[in-house]
Amino acid sequence: MTKRIPVALEMAAAGLLEGYDAASHWQVADLLPRMGARHVDKRVVIDRNRMTGGGVTAGIDFGLTLAGRLKGEDDARRVQLLMEYAPEPPFRNGTPNEAGPKRVAELTGRTPWMNEQVEAAVAAAAKQLGIAA
Repeated sequence: MTKRIPVALEMAAAGLLEGYDAASHWQVADLLPRMGARHVDKRVVIDRNRMTGGGVTAGIDFGLTLAGRLKGEDDARRVQLLMEYAPEPPFRNGTPNEAGPKRVAELTGRTPWMNEQVEAAVAAAAKQLGIAA
């Protein structure tokens, strides 16, 4: 299985988010400022000509938001209806605030590969961008 770094971190590492507001998955969102971006705790963030999202299901919100901007709200609403996208999660556990510190710590402890990979990538990107990490 290939392990991926969230797209917003890849964008930040390339210098594309320096001075921009951005969203990313909660486990790595705190690393965005180390590469010059400002983390915003939202599912979708649009800042000038950059658009970022946080988490897997936020990708649907991201796509619908982008469709609305490119084709208009009516077309985006049609897509949403075609997808039958009307989320009703069975649990209130989809964000760190909802899950609580114990569950967040438990999950974070299960992804040391991600933590190591991301730390190395952030340090290298910050150095390349001339930003003190």
